[in-house]
Amino acid sequence: MTSSFLQYLQGSKNSPGERKLVQKLDFFILTFCCLMYFLNYLDRSNLTNAYVTGMQQDLDFKGNQFNQINTVFTVGYTIGQVPCNIALYYIKPRIFFPSCMVVWAALTMATAAAQHPRDIMAIRFFQAIFESSTFAGTHYILGSWYTSSELGKRSGIFTASGLAGTMIGGFIQTGINSSMDGLGGLNGWRWLFIIDGIITLPVALYGFLLFPDTPQNTNAPYLTAEEKALAISRVPEVSEKTPISLSFLKHCFSTWYWYFFTILWIIAGETESFSSNSLLALYMNAHPTKKYTKAQKNNYPTGVPAVGIVATLFWATLTDFMGGKRYLVGYWIAITGVITSALILAYPDRTSIHFGMYYWAGSVYACQATFFAWANDVLRYEEDSLRAVVIASMNMGSNAINAWWSIVFYGANFAPYFVRGMWAMIAVSIAMAIWTALLVWMQVRTERRREEGGVYVSHGAVVNKQSDEVDEGQRVGAV
Repeated sequence: MTSSFLQYLQGSKNSPGERKLVQKLDFFILTFCCLMYFLNYLDRSNLTNAYVTGMQQDLDFKGNQFNQINTVFTVGYTIGQVPCNIALYYIKPRIFFPSCMVVWAALTMATAAAQHPRDIMAIRFFQAIFESSTFAGTHYILGSWYTSSELGKRSGIFTASGLAGTMIGGFIQTGINSSMDGLGGLNGWRWLFIIDGIITLPVALYGFLLFPDTPQNTNAPYLTAEEKALAISRVPEVSEKTPISLSFLKHCFSTWYWYFFTILWIIAGETESFSSNSLLALYMNAHPTKKYTKAQKNNYPTGVPAVGIVATLFWATLTDFMGGKRYLVGYWIAITGVITSALILAYPDRTSIHFGMYYWAGSVYACQATFFAWANDVLRYEEDSLRAVVIASMNMGSNAINAWWSIVFYGANFAPYFVRGMWAMIAVSIAMAIWTALLVWMQVRTERRREEGGVYVSHGAVVNKQSDEVDEGQRVGAV
């Protein structure tokens, strides 16, 4: 057991040159995508950091305006999901990703000039559209290059980079407040957005120059002709592109993949609500008896993404090693959501319980890497376009629900106890356990149909092994 696990971690390869190829992919794909996602999440988390360290007072926020800004961002983020993933068919990722980064960097710096909450609402809406390219788009790219035994670990590293952005953002804001507050007549929170935008630009330039696109169209100078051919051979042969048309949409909605994975991520997205809505920071900011310093408000919540990073890497690596049993994370999330919410409800006056449960809830972030790797695994034998749309739809569906969910259940006016949100968390956690079991059943049924009767999948169509006859109307993924 130990030796096989060590061999897995080393990533031993059978094909000549495959280890060297994967090392190159890890360096050039993961470094860019992780830096991109790190900066993406740094920007998102720093809105909360700015809010609790002066922006609320400087811009005279009222009521739920902070949550409304997050909702506006979510709406823009939702709108951008599917169009951004489809754009990857027509614009090379090497051009598309960095271009989006340049635009959102400019908008981030523009936030420093905001004079009213409505200014930030307008900026964040357009910023969200361009930032929406990162998460789903990267998972599509990872699924295009890596095998199923490699995917979970890489997805975990990518997701952890975003959580690192959330965690480090608090420390950055603390440092800026202590050293730059008032510099040039600007408050510390304004400098935060200026610095965020500036450090994004070199990463965008790196992507322009060295990102390898996809195996079928890469012109990366560091890949030899043999390595490009090997990269194509490592993943199943599927149709390179399906035109976005009415027939394609009918095909999407005739498979179980779209429905089941979209609903899975809708539920999973709401099980992340404690962390994604920064409840610990809001709890500290609104505590009725304890008053926390600016440094404490920025630094203490960083424990939440720290737990998320550890959980993400642990579960992503474990499920890879266990042959892709990504569904185990669904059951972990269900247990975590029920217990943490119940204890917060049971002990409203125990600060230590609240801190402990919010930190534990950070482990739910593990579902980001594992569930998107799960979708990539299951859709590996389908058209690339279907995989791209399903992955984008997962994130789109989750954000569409979260646009109003956070206000209804986790509005800042519900701080510090969020009683309504605790009951909502218990409900979605139970739903997660049920839906995970249903999705596993559908996956097993599909794989059995693929194996029984001597069929395999070619370009999304069922092909009989004995006759090699193709039935374009019958697809393994059909409900």
